[in-house]
Amino acid sequence: MKNVKANKERINQLISQYQKELDDHVIPFWMKHSKDTEHGGYFTCLSRKGEVYDTDKFIWLQAREVWQFAKLYNTYEQKAEWLEMAEHGAAFLQKHGADDQGQWYFSLNQKGEPLIQPYNIFSDCFATMAFGQLYKATGKEEYGQLARSTFYSILERQDNPKGVYNKAYPGSRALKNFALPMILSNLALEIESLLPQELIQETLDKIIHEVMEVFYFPEEGLVLENVSPDGQFVDCFEGRLLNPGHAIEAMWFMMDLGEKLNRPELIEKAVKITLDTLEYGWDKEHGGIFYFMDIKGHPTQQLEWDQKLWWVHLETLVALLKGYYHTGNEACWEWFEKVHDYAWKHFSDPEHGEWFGYLNREGKVLLPLKGGKWKGCFHVPRGLLYCLQTLERMKDER
Repeated sequence: MKNVKANKERINQLISQYQKELDDHVIPFWMKHSKDTEHGGYFTCLSRKGEVYDTDKFIWLQAREVWQFAKLYNTYEQKAEWLEMAEHGAAFLQKHGADDQGQWYFSLNQKGEPLIQPYNIFSDCFATMAFGQLYKATGKEEYGQLARSTFYSILERQDNPKGVYNKAYPGSRALKNFALPMILSNLALEIESLLPQELIQETLDKIIHEVMEVFYFPEEGLVLENVSPDGQFVDCFEGRLLNPGHAIEAMWFMMDLGEKLNRPELIEKAVKITLDTLEYGWDKEHGGIFYFMDIKGHPTQQLEWDQKLWWVHLETLVALLKGYYHTGNEACWEWFEKVHDYAWKHFSDPEHGEWFGYLNREGKVLLPLKGGKWKGCFHVPRGLLYCLQTLERMKDER
């Protein structure tokens, strides 16, 4: 791998590139195309050019977009139209998003009528993030209270997140999944100002242990998606499953926690796992990071295993820059340049804005959509924003 130094000129060049993409090609795309002015909330099923091709509304994408515009307002530039965009989505969520028990639906129709039950706890996670960030922007207690109550609900459900919607046969093979502790590590930091400090500390201690000890298998240097309830390897399809993007995204969450808690050893370990995961997950024939893998090299059951996805590469860029900023590890910078080149060449769409989401193994666009059931206004703008902010920190400290 070619060693490209992170010199001042290169950092300035990257700052300009990421800022222009965010300001001129990504945020304007969502501002122009996603707002539903008739029924509230956002359209996320958008074609390459931004045309709406389906009007269903998915709660976690609605909440992610609220969070994104509130985050931009809080940490990037206090544009009134960004705050208005966030509150527009929040009003729709407050009115339609949750059932009588305060659990958040998975999806609604355009008018806000429920389509799919609240089986997915990640709707609740992103609702918490959205209203926590809006509370920071506005100081409105209704937002803070909603974030707080939803977070407490998540903690109550964390041992059985699907509840009555769990499809597993009782008493059969039990597995716990990496995704919830992973997202809680970020979520707890997002809303720490709204919660008792002892609860935050207790939650973070548990989650750091889960992410960095229970799901991490040091002999392989890899993080598994599923383990037994007591943290053991289970030799089945689900037990052997790797999701390199999930693992790497979790590692920059750990780096943020390491900085917050003044734990440099946590940052160093997160950097090591990031680099080991990249070495394992990089497609050495065609470039890019595989979506799913099997820790023993067996065939996966996910037919999309060899696709290259937008969010995986953006989260990797964030992790590598944070890793380099905190440790100065040159391997982080070398990998950053390599992933940066791949991502900008294959995902960015300078003609119509935003980024493509789904490529085949060879790097050709599989679906020209810019949004859908799983892709919304989140990973691209968040990734660009966090890369930009880390690059600016690097520039300032040099």
